[in-house]
Amino acid sequence: MYIKGLATNKRRLKVIEQRQGLIESIRKKFMHVETCPFEGDRIFFENAGGSLRLKSVVETSALYASYPDNQGRENDASKSLVRSIENGKAKMRLFFNADRGDVIVGESGTELLFRLIRTAALELQEGGAMLSSSLEHPASMSAMKKWAKNTQRDHIIVDHNDESGSIDEKDYIKKLTSDVRVVSIVHTSPVTGMTVDLEKIAKEVRNVARDCIIIVDGIQHSSHGAIDVQKYDIDGYVVSPYKMFSRHGYGVAWASDRLCTLNKEQLVGGPSQNWELGTRDAGSYATFSDVVDYLDWLGSNFTESENTRERLEASSLAIKSHEQELLNLVLNGTKDTTGLRKNKKIQIIGTSDSKFREGVVSFFQKNKPSSIIVEELRQRKIRVHIRKDDHYCGNILGPLNQKDCIRFSICHYNSKAEVVAFLRAINEISAN
Repeated sequence: MYIKGLATNKRRLKVIEQRQGLIESIRKKFMHVETCPFEGDRIFFENAGGSLRLKSVVETSALYASYPDNQGRENDASKSLVRSIENGKAKMRLFFNADRGDVIVGESGTELLFRLIRTAALELQEGGAMLSSSLEHPASMSAMKKWAKNTQRDHIIVDHNDESGSIDEKDYIKKLTSDVRVVSIVHTSPVTGMTVDLEKIAKEVRNVARDCIIIVDGIQHSSHGAIDVQKYDIDGYVVSPYKMFSRHGYGVAWASDRLCTLNKEQLVGGPSQNWELGTRDAGSYATFSDVVDYLDWLGSNFTESENTRERLEASSLAIKSHEQELLNLVLNGTKDTTGLRKNKKIQIIGTSDSKFREGVVSFFQKNKPSSIIVEELRQRKIRVHIRKDDHYCGNILGPLNQKDCIRFSICHYNSKAEVVAFLRAINEISAN
């Protein structure tokens, strides 16, 4: 039965696919679920590179791209655009669970990480250090490295665990000092797929460097789990909407009250709290609203609560449960199909049985280049992606002395049948 409030009933939340017709209803809301507009039929397991797009997002994008009007004018079209922006910001606050601070739209998730980190580095007290981890994507790592150098601060790196593919609060404690000014944390690695306990890490950071600014890269995590900035005691959280069912061309971030009070790039004489520069694309706010509305709808299948935030949390629980089933399937297989863990030619990156894995399994075959495996999967109409020991993934692959790997990445609209099809294909490829 339904329960009031959050959907915590395990039977109800067990798997999306066990709800009759729900997986089909979900898939119907997305574009190009089973076919590529260029190559025809295919199964999509490249979600970490960019998710499928909601049909509502595509329709909204076209609609708002057609409008010639801008906000701030005395006409009905302009006022409507302003309402779209205000509605989008309200939906963003619900998504982040942010009752304080500000929500920001920028060029991309990467640009917003650079901007938040730059603002903190330039405006905080001189001296001290900046702290990152080797688990991070270059989006945050590059910004931290640049602005540590430009502000003449030490840039301290917390090493992740190569075996687990993750990092925890104990690793941070080893490198923390009271004069750390800025800390960056990745919520989930886009290469290993491992999520971190953000609340615990932030707590330990505050215990040592109480007044530092903490900026979180939530780009990989955002489509797989709930975000609650009220719980984390952080100052910034950044997502890329194209990785969470929206489109390219913008990023979204939340910034704390403290971060918002720091001086930032803005027009002289403009509002002191304003982060955004120039005329905003109202379509970015509207398409983010579409994403939140979709998650609201999904959550309504698991709770009878009338509270939007509770429905968003219910959707996250359902997504996490379903995706965990898919990950368990690809790792352990079925009675008739060998999973990646038991395939003796396959090496998985990170702990294969970790409860912290989110949406991604990266692996390689020692005696066969990953590029060949990706192509052979493509020929079997299965889309995955190669990751190389380069500026994007060298932090993970370099210490393993591995030139490349295959990244298999799922989302909640993927089905068990698709995962089994992938396993059969990879088992055939690795056997040859």
